[in-house]
Amino acid sequence: QNPNPPKSFSAPAPLRVATQDAKIGSETPAADGAARKRPGGGDAPAPAPADKRRRPEPPSSSGSRHRHHQARRPPPAEEKVRASHILIKHEGSRRKASWRDPEGVAISATTRDDAADLARALRDQIVSGERKFEDIAAENSDCNSAKRGGDLGSFGRGKMQKAFEKAAFALKVGEMSDVVDTESGVHIIKRTG
Repeated sequence: QNPNPPKSFSAPAPLRVATQDAKIGSETPAADGAARKRPGGGDAPAPAPADKRRRPEPPSSSGSRHRHHQARRPPPAEEKVRASHILIKHEGSRRKASWRDPEGVAISATTRDDAADLARALRDQIVSGERKFEDIAAENSDCNSAKRGGDLGSFGRGKMQKAFEKAAFALKVGEMSDVVDTESGVHIIKRTG
């Protein structure tokens, strides 16, 4: 025979679920004061209900507590826009060449004011309905995106020059900017998404 016979264990108390009518945190007197038998015998106080057990405290400084909670959250989705543009380069543009003017001859002879005037005239044709944005971009833009009707695709913050980014993010879908001046030249921007 086994010199250490198995000890009997008492069954665990049934799990209680709060109902709509019950107040959360209210306990019946029998559940609060009841003592349970230890497996080895003897009385022990009943363990605290699951909702009243101590949880580990987050770090005490407010800054580290903030980081503690931040670590659990997924990072916010990056804000993006989709835009098309018409770029008109000029003598002050950082790169004088373009797909339309590989040697930069015409670009070098164009002042910033002349480029801005041309951009405004092209914008007026779009606004009046005389021509489509995509067609004007394909024929007049100095950016390689002209081959796609000026479509730059989607981009997030920090991906474009500051003035361009600010204008693109300020537009609502379907809106078109006034002339926007950057190191690349002057632009007309249309937000498409």
